[in-house]
Amino acid sequence: MIDQQVSLRGGAARLPVRPRTGRFLVLAAVFVCAACGLVYELELVALASYLIGDSVTQASVVLSVMVFAMGIGSLLAKRLRCHAAVGFGLIEAALALIGGSSALVLYASFAWLGESQYALVGFSLAIGVLIGAEIPLLMTLIQRVDRQDAGGAVADLFAADYVGALVGGLAFPFLLLPMLGQLTGALLTGAVNAAAGGALVLWVFRRDLTPGSRRLLVVVNVSVIAVLATATGLVDDFEQAARRAVYGDQVRVAVQTGVQEVVLTGTDRDSLGLYLDGRLRVSARDEHRYHEALVHPAMNGPRARVLILGGGDGLAAREVLRYGDVRSVTLVEIDPAVTRLARTDPALSELNGHAYRDPRLTAVGADAFTWLRADHHRYDVVISDLPGPGITASTKLYSAEFYGLIAEALAPRGRLVVHAGPPEVRPRTFWTVEASVRAGGLATRPYRIPGRPSGHPSGFTASPDRLGAGGRPPEDWGFVLAAAGPVGEPGLGAGAPVPRSLGEAELREGARAADGLRLPGQVPSTLIHPRYSEET
Repeated sequence: MIDQQVSLRGGAARLPVRPRTGRFLVLAAVFVCAACGLVYELELVALASYLIGDSVTQASVVLSVMVFAMGIGSLLAKRLRCHAAVGFGLIEAALALIGGSSALVLYASFAWLGESQYALVGFSLAIGVLIGAEIPLLMTLIQRVDRQDAGGAVADLFAADYVGALVGGLAFPFLLLPMLGQLTGALLTGAVNAAAGGALVLWVFRRDLTPGSRRLLVVVNVSVIAVLATATGLVDDFEQAARRAVYGDQVRVAVQTGVQEVVLTGTDRDSLGLYLDGRLRVSARDEHRYHEALVHPAMNGPRARVLILGGGDGLAAREVLRYGDVRSVTLVEIDPAVTRLARTDPALSELNGHAYRDPRLTAVGADAFTWLRADHHRYDVVISDLPGPGITASTKLYSAEFYGLIAEALAPRGRLVVHAGPPEVRPRTFWTVEASVRAGGLATRPYRIPGRPSGHPSGFTASPDRLGAGGRPPEDWGFVLAAAGPVGEPGLGAGAPVPRSLGEAELREGARAADGLRLPGQVPSTLIHPRYSEET
């Protein structure tokens, strides 16, 4: 036999520690393993949300697959109960290796294969099976140490398990993620997992192991920890190689903020690219076309006070500040790192015309929804330059309630413009935004502007729009112009600066084209019933 155990009917087996101490050590191992298991789970959800998007879907996939797999693992563990000590040691080593390396492999799959959904499901399944196998084996081990009724043993195990999950759940967002990042945090968690499982079996239950099983566990655990330690040492090189695969060879700045990963590429203002969580947000080759289409139709009318929601790159502000009669511009951006780069990066600040140096511009670091609820000023123009709608953190910023807040902030004759996604590629999303704006109490006039190739290898245009699940790139930009009263055709007002690529005729044609794509019957999205989803 690989490991020998004394039957429970024969009493507690010989152990190198007193039963009370052994029980404490087993529960301590349960605590550590539960914390590590929840870190793996949260890391999969977080990384999948960053790489794939649609956080609700990714969380649902990870949680449902993992819970299902835990049930399978519990059933499979029944075959290992007679070898509980060595079985638990090997399972923890496998869990440490798979869970610890999961972030690395997911990121590699995204960077070099362009697809990480299958890897996400595979890791969720494997980690779930291994976590599910832990409790039956630990139940056997704790009764080996200190015989007690099954109900008491289960209560102790689950108490330690739940407290460990609490610690792991809090450590991930507040300690591991900000201090170590996704990759190093997962690798370190794996090393702790392997050390805890191996130490418990090799010390407390060493007399239950044959010399061969003892050597096996030592070799396996040392190998796992060595692999994880080596990978930790190579994380920086791996990240640089992965970024080159995703963004090309001209990565100048790469910052993981508390909100997103921000990457700047290019050597000067003419080749600059701004990526947020791996998606091209700004390309110097065509950004002017997007921002002119977003800003100038809304500036047709009173425009002394302007509010920009999002747009921390300063490019929408650049277009607004071209109007000499604008007295104040308030820009609300949730990620201070973006506004800091827009101020200090030479290429980006040159591209935005050094907008942050203009005394008329005031930048606020806040969530737009929360900020609007507390702000009581009125604005002539509100420009919503936010990440594209979807079942993500940005969903509330495309809800009827959000547009109701904006309607209250508009001055008489004030206008709102919303980037609403590409109407040709994602028509349901676009017309749901339009319906939500109307539900907020505003009249609307949608319009679209054809995009132009950005020069990015994928060929898609740079804007808050994202590739859909089917990978089809957006071919146009869609906007919704809104006001409390009737809204005329989008156009350029008196005294408007001359756009580089946009004219009155194109704006009028864009309004007619959008009407021709209308999808009737779309229901507004609300906070309690979001209606956005990824469209292929």
